[in-house]
Amino acid sequence: MKKLIASVSLCFLFTGSAFAASREDLQDRIDAAKTVLDQVMSAGDRGIPMNILQQATCVGVVPGLIKGAFVFGAQYGQGIVTCRTGHGWSAPVFIRMAGGSWGLQIGGQSTDLVLVAVNEHGFQDLLKSKFKIGGDAAASAGPVGRNGQAATDWKMNAELLTYSRSKGLFAGIDLDGTVVSQNSDDTEIYYGHAYPFQSILKGSVEVPQGAVEFVKDVAHYFVEAKHHNE
Repeated sequence: MKKLIASVSLCFLFTGSAFAASREDLQDRIDAAKTVLDQVMSAGDRGIPMNILQQATCVGVVPGLIKGAFVFGAQYGQGIVTCRTGHGWSAPVFIRMAGGSWGLQIGGQSTDLVLVAVNEHGFQDLLKSKFKIGGDAAASAGPVGRNGQAATDWKMNAELLTYSRSKGLFAGIDLDGTVVSQNSDDTEIYYGHAYPFQSILKGSVEVPQGAVEFVKDVAHYFVEAKHHNE
């Protein structure tokens, strides 16, 4: 009975996270994503390699992905994505991440995620609706270390590199099986208009004032990496 109650509680936790958010909630999510990105990028030699930053085509940040495990394991999170365009980085769109696995551990934790697409295919399925990490998009745990000495294997087969930050530690993470999908409702609430994800991520929609600092952050780190490798 205790396991049943725990499982039901976990389901309420995740499904409750999917309720409609206010524009203020969404602004808080963007601000949290900027904070996570700033903290990750301040990791110095323990951060994302410069050669990966230089080749990034899209960047996703999911602050506070919730993981829980009772009789089963599950995870749920909401975040934002911006993509490089011919004239800078796009306005952000809102995404959901959800996945599950069987497990016996009891407990839960909150983890910040950073997703880096390193070619044109990394987030392309998201333009259609959703994709599964490790299935629709070839993914791998991202290498860590600014010098990029160990960051070579990903060039062979990865479209998407995945990172996690929990309790101050930053490292690559295996997210195979996790589904990334459009959060069209939140995107419409934030923009006040039902723009297609494709239009936003390809730069056809102006960056809202509240998202300017986040997009500037991403652009700054990309330019910094490009200059570093020149």
